[in-house]
Amino acid sequence: MPELDLNSSTVELTRTICDIPSVSDDETVLADAIQSAIGRLPHLEVHRDGDTIVARTQRGRAQRVVIAGHIDTVPLNGNLPTRDTVEEGEPFLWGRGTVDMKAGVAVQLKLAAELVAPRVDITWMWYDHEEVDADLNGLTRLARTRPDLFAGDFAILGEPSNGQVEGGCNGNLRVLVRTHGVRAHSARAWVGENAIHKAAPILQRLSEYRPREIPVDGLVYREGLNAVRVRGGIAGNVIPDLCEVEVNYRFAPSRDLAEAETHVRDVFAGFEVEIVDAAAGARPGLDAPLAQEFLAAVGAEPRPKYGWTDVARFSALGVPAVNYGPGDPQLAHHDDERVPLAQIESVERGLRAWLTGS
Repeated sequence: MPELDLNSSTVELTRTICDIPSVSDDETVLADAIQSAIGRLPHLEVHRDGDTIVARTQRGRAQRVVIAGHIDTVPLNGNLPTRDTVEEGEPFLWGRGTVDMKAGVAVQLKLAAELVAPRVDITWMWYDHEEVDADLNGLTRLARTRPDLFAGDFAILGEPSNGQVEGGCNGNLRVLVRTHGVRAHSARAWVGENAIHKAAPILQRLSEYRPREIPVDGLVYREGLNAVRVRGGIAGNVIPDLCEVEVNYRFAPSRDLAEAETHVRDVFAGFEVEIVDAAAGARPGLDAPLAQEFLAAVGAEPRPKYGWTDVARFSALGVPAVNYGPGDPQLAHHDDERVPLAQIESVERGLRAWLTGS
């Protein structure tokens, strides 16, 4: 089993974690390494649920903060092992997971090891299956088995945010919009009905759609409605009888899931629509006293989070939550994923200053 040296620098810890592949559904080796390293620390109470590791301080503080990060990545594409790069004189660490979000995980592990007596009690969470459907998410499972572990006054997700604070997140809805036809031999196409041709109005509506920009509690969220996959046809000489356009809707946290579903069904009125995945968004949560203290300590100007993150899970439980981590979110899932070393160090300093009050 790989060993994690929690005495090493956060940059070196990031390198080690990234070089342990942990594509969704294959996180056990990294989870074992995290549990082994964290389990040696006497100031932490450690729990494990599947490949999710939770560690808590129990200092009897008046407030508790939850700090979480997922340990899985999207699939590899020749981008491991990690390597050092330099761009315009700035050093980067390149490779899968450096941005989304093992640099954030490394910061959390480093601080979990060193902050023996923080000014607030801390619950650290490292969880599996974030990059796949919501029902597989480690936090979904943990909420069923140990909901008490989510208790807190404020939560931070180490998702990439360029070392800035991103409040809340957009909601996420995936639907299949279907058309039906009649199969026939392509040499006698007039005998059938081409389901793929019938999908043209769906794509037309998408191309004409203008996403909204919605202010929510002082932050402006940009929505999006996009085709992400088209399926249809069974052979090169058969008129297809079914076509499915998979559509992804990213919606501002001012809408709940029911409103988002209604909107999508209105856009595709006249077509069969099936919901295949849905996750509510989260309002910014920046009005909480702890959030204000956090912003002041790290010196960050809050921004909206356009992608969905597990801040929504905490928000649904009444725990205000923000995203704060190293890495450019535009490079998440990119084959050229890379994180500035300075951002890793900056996020570590910011969190350390806030959690120690120094």
